[in-house]
Order: sequence, then C-alpha cells, then structure tokens
Amino acid sequence: MTRSRAGDPNVCGVTAAIAVIDGKWKTILLWLLETAPRRPGELVRRLPGLTEKVLTQTLREMEADGLVHREVHDGRPLKTVYSLTEFGRELSEALAPLSDWGHRRLEKLALEKPAREKATRPVF
Repeated sequence: MTRSRAGDPNVCGVTAAIAVIDGKWKTILLWLLETAPRRPGELVRRLPGLTEKVLTQTLREMEADGLVHREVHDGRPLKTVYSLTEFGRELSEALAPLSDWGHRRLEKLALEKPAREKATRPVF
C-alpha cells in the first residue's frame, strides 16, 4: 500500500488508516510512545534491528501524519523528544481492540499447533 492512499478521499476509512500505520515499525513506535515521550536513542536501543536512518524516516512520516510531536530542546547537545499527539493517542486507542483480537488469534494458533503437528506426523 502506498502512502498516497492515506489522503485519498476515494478509499474506505480502514484503507486510509492502514496506510498511516503501514510499515514494520509504526505500530510498535505508537505503543512505545503511548506510555511516555521518548528520545530517539532510547527508541533505537529498545528496538533491535531498527536503524537510526529508518527511525528518523518513520518518525518524520508519523509527524507528517499528525501522530507524533517532535520537540527539540536547546542546549548542548540538542535534545529531541518524541511524543504522541492527541490524534496519535486516538489512533492508539482505536487499535487496542485490533491488538486484543491479534492476541486471541495467537492464543488460538498456539492451542491448535499441537493438533496440527500430530496430524502431520508420519505413521510407521
């Protein structure tokens, strides 16, 4: 899905919402920023595999979409802090039921896994 769909008035609301959260890191960044404002270095440390370049790009997209607020504090060295906007908090709250559904699905798959493994074992 392309980011251009996020502002296309001719798509359904779900498609527009998914276009805003599409990407490997956006939902987890929403989750981390939901609990407290964070500095970029902290976010990189908490998310192994996330590079500073990708973090910067992702946070800029989220800022452009109105989900996060970037605050730069004067001083040496400069201190940048990211936090959720009210719009970002609203999105995070809207995603909570989807998160609950995802956890229930994972639990269901975990319960079904032994049955699937048993069914696929060869009989000698």
